[in-house]
Amino acid sequence: MQILRTLLGVLSLGLLIFSGGCELMPASGPASRDVRAGQTNPEGLQYGFVGVTPRVADILARAVPRLATEFVDRRPAKEIRFGTGDIISVTIFEATSGGLFIPAEAGVRPGNFVTIPNQAVDVNGNISIPYAGAIRAKGRTQPQLQESIVAALRNRAIEPQVVVSLVQAQSSLISVLGDVRTPTRLPANPAGERVLDIIARAGGPASPGHDEWVLLERNGRRALVPFGALVYEPVNNIYVNANDTIYLYREPQTFLAFGALGAAANGQISFDAWRLSLAEAVGKAGGLNDSLADPASVFLYRGETRHVAEQLGIDISGFKGPIIPVIYNLNLRDPAGYYLATKFEMRNKDVIYVSNAVSVEVTKFLQYLRVINGTVNDPIQTAISAYTLKNIIHGGGNVIVGASGGGAR
Repeated sequence: MQILRTLLGVLSLGLLIFSGGCELMPASGPASRDVRAGQTNPEGLQYGFVGVTPRVADILARAVPRLATEFVDRRPAKEIRFGTGDIISVTIFEATSGGLFIPAEAGVRPGNFVTIPNQAVDVNGNISIPYAGAIRAKGRTQPQLQESIVAALRNRAIEPQVVVSLVQAQSSLISVLGDVRTPTRLPANPAGERVLDIIARAGGPASPGHDEWVLLERNGRRALVPFGALVYEPVNNIYVNANDTIYLYREPQTFLAFGALGAAANGQISFDAWRLSLAEAVGKAGGLNDSLADPASVFLYRGETRHVAEQLGIDISGFKGPIIPVIYNLNLRDPAGYYLATKFEMRNKDVIYVSNAVSVEVTKFLQYLRVINGTVNDPIQTAISAYTLKNIIHGGGNVIVGASGGGAR
């Protein structure tokens, strides 16, 4: 009866320790129940907890940064307008000789026209035309500038006609920088060119592959996408505008994997692709460990913008800053969970954590009790063994000696 009471006491103490959070047990991360409970420390980092559902997967699919979503106007660039520094050529035609520019005694000429030396649009935005003075060029298109010159000469020249040509663009350039074979500034094409066209004109990426990123800056706005998004999603290959900046750089995409995943899979893992789903990421991490993992407790840590977090149903009133920490929970006990995992797109620097099953924690606790029991019993067994050996030596010594000496008492 005493032994039973002792055993019940030990089990009660063990259950008390186990229910208190198992702080004594070794683990690779938080227990699933602690993650789901949310942040209980008011001084700690707050986070939102979101279960992965078809609605959540759809919201995140629309939130993936793409050029097509950042720059809504994907039409070809508007017609190019002259700006300060542009080099312009002006040719003036008259109907007959004897006019303002074509003298009567000009003799044989290839045509009744005169070409004014090339000139740059000055800091005031003007060019100079003989007998017409300063003509506004900045902000005007080629037809508009031609009409302005004709209007200024109409009462002086004989039925004047004007042809204006852009010799060298200085105000409508597109900068292509970074990891391209020929970083340069290219004049905008009036016919319109797309991002891949401009990159090709700069010699193409110096190191093409899935690790290449493309940054487009326009009027103070920026959008960053993988190079593969331009190739495999043509909607992102938008038209460029004058004064756009395109910057290419190489940065491998990686994610971190921890917890009950495949053997030796914990740590930093490379995407090795321009796009990766959560299902592929778990597979690259060795899959779930069949002896440890709780399939219902696959967690993904990520920072989301306030707008996206609000769409996910998170109360953002208690969060500060533009980025909200979010923990997503994917349930792979549900057969549909694997399909959702294929729709859930990974992002650079995501963190995957898979917690242990409850049975694993119970097993660890029982092993812990076994160690305690062995630690307590070992000195007792040692003392009993020593006492027994002493009795044998001192109590039965005469028998042993008597036997060896041929006499016994």
